[in-house]
Amino acid sequence: MGREFNDLFDQWAESYDDTITGHDAEYMDVFDRYDAILQNVADKTCGFVIEFGVGTGNLTEKLLQSGKEVYGVEPSEGMRKKAQVKLPHITFVDGDFLQFPLPGKKADAIVSTYAFHHLRDEEKEKAIAGYRSILRDSGKIVFADTVFEDETAMLETIKAVEEKGFLRLAQDLKTEYYTTIPIMAHIFEANGFDITFERQNHFVWLMEATKKER
Repeated sequence: MGREFNDLFDQWAESYDDTITGHDAEYMDVFDRYDAILQNVADKTCGFVIEFGVGTGNLTEKLLQSGKEVYGVEPSEGMRKKAQVKLPHITFVDGDFLQFPLPGKKADAIVSTYAFHHLRDEEKEKAIAGYRSILRDSGKIVFADTVFEDETAMLETIKAVEEKGFLRLAQDLKTEYYTTIPIMAHIFEANGFDITFERQNHFVWLMEATKKER
């Protein structure tokens, strides 16, 4: 359920913000337009927001700056500590996409960036199914994450990054649980959401899913 990556993220916590600002050549394309992507997610939300995979608090900060109330969930202790230093007035809880302390009220939106791929496809389905009950009527899920148009696009991307010598990125793409737009569309639609996809860079798509009445 994503917690198998906790050790990696505990180690990455100190250098994560350097990676996203272009100091790691292998990941420059993954984090291209990073600030704009986070702002796009924040702009599509309102009210009370549950954020999964807070990381070092970069999206949290944008949500707060735009007047949202944020309930932050993060499984990595190292990442939570970095976020807490950045945003000392916010409480971040230990949890993941599937197991987390409930906030005590329904959310207007559920958001996440660069994290949902840590779940296998069957876990993604379970997570989305569970979110209906904690969202208000017409509430939204707004995720920005690496997904691919289809399996062919995924394989072509892996081949391209290998040819560039980006072996760490290629290994990530092979071993983490990246999926395709058709699979994500099916998961959202099967669980009562209208879903749209908007490309943000070569790797990342913004997924905006609105809860339908049943």
